[in-house]
Amino acid sequence: MSHDSASTDSASTDTASTDGDFALEFASTPSPERRAAAEREEILADPGFGKHFTDHMATVEWSLDGGWHSASIHPYGPLTLDPSASVFHYAQEIFEGMKAYRHADGSVWSFRPDANARRFQRSARRLALPELPVEVFVESVRQLVRADVDWVPSAPETSLYLRPFMIATESFLGVRAAQEVAYHCIASPAGAYFTSGPKPVSIWLSTKYARAARGGTGAAKTGGNYAASLLPQQEAYEQGCQQVMFLDSEEGRYLEELGGMNVVLVKSDGTLVTPDSESILEGITRDSILQLAEDRGLRVERRRVTLDEWRDGVADGSITEAFACGTAAVVTPIAELRGEGPTIGSPTVGAGELTMSLRQELTDIQYGRRPDPHGWMTRLTDPA
Repeated sequence: MSHDSASTDSASTDTASTDGDFALEFASTPSPERRAAAEREEILADPGFGKHFTDHMATVEWSLDGGWHSASIHPYGPLTLDPSASVFHYAQEIFEGMKAYRHADGSVWSFRPDANARRFQRSARRLALPELPVEVFVESVRQLVRADVDWVPSAPETSLYLRPFMIATESFLGVRAAQEVAYHCIASPAGAYFTSGPKPVSIWLSTKYARAARGGTGAAKTGGNYAASLLPQQEAYEQGCQQVMFLDSEEGRYLEELGGMNVVLVKSDGTLVTPDSESILEGITRDSILQLAEDRGLRVERRRVTLDEWRDGVADGSITEAFACGTAAVVTPIAELRGEGPTIGSPTVGAGELTMSLRQELTDIQYGRRPDPHGWMTRLTDPA
């Protein structure tokens, strides 16, 4: 069963209820500089990832005295911030990553936007930012996609990538939580991540750097975590690897996650094992894949996993597949884990059978090619 929540009518204002006693109305201001159809189609023919942006964006403002207010869909454009805005000095900011998918009938759907909204709230709580109500988050996505529905590509494995984010905008210098905040959502057409099918990647094991520490911001989707991963990611590129793997910061022996993806190991009996730690971001793609595995009757283990367990498991055949997962690539098979010590080679030649089967099942649900048993899909627009 899917959530069918699209409306057949467009209006200048749309209402999203909040957790309080009032509702927010999204005022809509069409962009006077919409890209011409020919230019848009040229972009959609080869959009890449994160290179081009749609004509509109969503905004909701917050203040300590006024709460959430001024919700709008308006032309995409630069933000005006005072040089003393606290986001620049104290890094109070969070973001999300999600996609909208065009189905065969022309309708557009999103995948588990409520889960993104709840994770956004958890990130906000950790960064001392106000929590945007789930209904407002989802409505902002719905209204933005409606405004820019022509930007949702229809070619196989393409999508409209959505980037909700929140920044502290109050102008002040002082170490405290900001009392003025802005939420925005922008959108960018995304091409197929793998043009000729998923390709196994090489991972570089970082033993010098840590992504996050116990009690830190590792479980929040905030820019600082990604900034901390950029230098070791650069090191990975220099070593001929596509991604970097981080270990825990205390003992340096437990697997955490990649620079922007979760990790899953597959055992010979079909058990899926994924690292569990308070400094790991809770991956929505990962959790969805693990749910699909459980639906098949497979065992799933969320626990601490040592590097030695991975290495020894590959050596003795008890670990048969390994993959990374996240919003952008969905599932990426891991070819090898390289570092200063012995390389952990791929237990399979190419991509593992279970890895690819789970990837296919999840993407089939996202693109409407098979039933959605968990009600993960939310319709944003009606059929074309």
